[in-house]
Amino acid sequence: MNAQREPESFRLVVVSAGASDPSSTRLLADRIAQSAQALATGRGNGVTLSVVDLRQIATDVTAALVSQLISPRLQQSVDALRQADGIVAATPVYKAGPSGLFTSFFQVLDDDLLIAKPVLLAATAGTARHSLVIDEQMRSLFAYLRTMTTPTSVFAAPGDWGDPALGQRIDRAALELVLLMESGIAGQVRVGSWGSYDHEFGSAGAADGESVDFGSDLMRLAAGGSAA
Repeated sequence: MNAQREPESFRLVVVSAGASDPSSTRLLADRIAQSAQALATGRGNGVTLSVVDLRQIATDVTAALVSQLISPRLQQSVDALRQADGIVAATPVYKAGPSGLFTSFFQVLDDDLLIAKPVLLAATAGTARHSLVIDEQMRSLFAYLRTMTTPTSVFAAPGDWGDPALGQRIDRAALELVLLMESGIAGQVRVGSWGSYDHEFGSAGAADGESVDFGSDLMRLAAGGSAA
């Protein structure tokens, strides 16, 4: 007989760039997160949910963008993403692109912070004509951050909310996210490939035993010494 698998608990972080309250973007992100929680529970696991509401830290993001100074409130969001096993990243579409607040937030993050993290991309817009924004503009940003985006993304225009197809797409994308979290792919990639990436000194992406090798030839040269 096969040994019964021990239940696991995963940390899921929702990043919502919705500007209003209530927000259709936050509503979509919450539906996705709730689906992921239900699917994980049905598979014998648990999901702890936390939310980064970018509307509440907009001034902190702007300050970090121009000064590279991270406020305590912004640092809390960074820490949540560092500890996350999975992320739902949702934005409204403005002027045929993801909101400036959304892109600015991810642009101020350390390049190493989200390496191999499973990410589900979602967007809302006032018209279905913007449905390709996720694939044309958002995926490239998260590819640069070296995340593991789910094959299925979720887009919702006003006419989609009453369509059962939206719920089906949410469940499919949420299952992909849950499976990526269960696979442990993020930890395996970071452990196996961390040393092969180019990192900035003091990278915020380093955690849980990851550290700078001060004995390497590069670090000896940086300190004014000579390579071995």
